[in-house]
Amino acid sequence: MKKILLIGAAGFVGPYLYKNLKDHGYEVVATKTKNETPNNDIEYINLDILNKEEICLVLKDINPDYVINLAAQSSVKMSWINPSLTFNVNVMGLINILEAIRIENLSPRILLIGSSEEYGENCKDDVNEEVELKPNNFYALTKKMQEEIADIYVKRFNFDIVLTRSFNHIGVGQNKGFVVSDFAYQIVDIEKNEGHGEILVGNLKAKRDFSNVKDVVNAYRLLLEKGKKGEIYNVGSGNSYSIEYILNTLLSYSPAKISVKIDENKFRPIDTEYIKADITKLKKDTNIEFEYTLEETLKEIIDHLRKN
Repeated sequence: MKKILLIGAAGFVGPYLYKNLKDHGYEVVATKTKNETPNNDIEYINLDILNKEEICLVLKDINPDYVINLAAQSSVKMSWINPSLTFNVNVMGLINILEAIRIENLSPRILLIGSSEEYGENCKDDVNEEVELKPNNFYALTKKMQEEIADIYVKRFNFDIVLTRSFNHIGVGQNKGFVVSDFAYQIVDIEKNEGHGEILVGNLKAKRDFSNVKDVVNAYRLLLEKGKKGEIYNVGSGNSYSIEYILNTLLSYSPAKISVKIDENKFRPIDTEYIKADITKLKKDTNIEFEYTLEETLKEIIDHLRKN
């Protein structure tokens, strides 16, 4: 049985990826930071990716066939608030992981998760992997640096690394700081508060490529199995939806009387108006098939919040 070290598995994506990998026959060792208290039944080990010696000990003990790094400061908003934290975790943490693998003389296949945010202002139409990257926030910049660091390790040390540029993914369990969960939480709160109220929103005209997180983690597994060494893959749905459409769809699932108010504080300092993935390369190399529609994903999110 192939063994996978899944680093940073206590966040939104981690439990979904853990389940997908286990369901497909892998032995998975999941890590979290000592300060995280996940609400699931996964058995984690504690790992601080800012401590290279600690990573070395874990690698020596596990000797994984695959390493997936989900550990990241992944909020664009937080990257404006705390750039230093974002660079420490996303850049120095990555270097520590790769250096620990090199020091221990291991040769796992490695999957690194990047972001569509890397394209920045060049996300004007269907965007493929050949488009020039122009990151316009600190989070995106760290993910671009991840690619450049990985390229050095592939060419200089012959590391087997596959990378993604992942577009927006949503689902049950996502934190409030992301647009869909933020809307859903507000709507459910209003439903519980006399059934009428006001929802605060940011830029409704921006368009994004949204995928169900379960489809995204399936893509990650397939890339681990079939992705080509040193290659970068867009991971998204290949469809674009306005934030206004997302909001209206969620509102259509609610019996509450809800008015909408624009809140300037919810606007990003710099925002990309249109994002849509060209996933030709992903489909060609993995033969992936997507299972979940946007509408049923939104329904699942809001129904889960009502029950919990």
